[in-house]
Amino acid sequence: MSAPAKKPVEAKTDSARTTHAVKADTAKPKNAVLATAETILGRPSSGKAGDATPNIKPQWVKYYKRLLDLRERLLQQMQGRAKESAEEINSFSLHMADAGTDNFDRDFALSLLSSDQDALYEIDEALKRIEKGTYGICEITGKPIPKARLDAIPWARFTVEAQTQLERDGALRHKRLANLGTVDSVSTIEVEEEIEEEEKPAKDKE
Repeated sequence: MSAPAKKPVEAKTDSARTTHAVKADTAKPKNAVLATAETILGRPSSGKAGDATPNIKPQWVKYYKRLLDLRERLLQQMQGRAKESAEEINSFSLHMADAGTDNFDRDFALSLLSSDQDALYEIDEALKRIEKGTYGICEITGKPIPKARLDAIPWARFTVEAQTQLERDGALRHKRLANLGTVDSVSTIEVEEEIEEEEKPAKDKE
């Protein structure tokens, strides 16, 4: 007598197990990718995920982290000032006695925001120099910038000597442009040219 055929219960059970396993795998959360300095700054990643200081020389790691910290604090300050300015505009005083004070406060906040943006730019440029391997080198002389100066100003581009010379040259250039931009200076130049032209024939006769 032949054995009775088995019912396809096991096959259905195996199918149910497979479906349950697929759902369980799908339900598992994927590993979160850690944010790196590159993703925070909006730059392409140059290292492995989770590597906060990719391709950076060991002596510049502390400056890199310090610059990132300064950048974060600066952004928070800028956001706070922008929020305060928006609140001040919404609650702008209509009293004439307070109007001047409100204008001054708003202009002062905007000037601070502008200087913060300049500082943010310098910090970003310093971070780029660290990543490129050119950090700590004076952009004018090519000499190393002393670490004492980098400790005080981690975004420094120049040595003290080069910075002084640059400011001196800029001041002289600004003074020349300011002098050329005045009516008195133009008149003086024209008078001096006329005197020189008159003196030439006299010298030729002698």
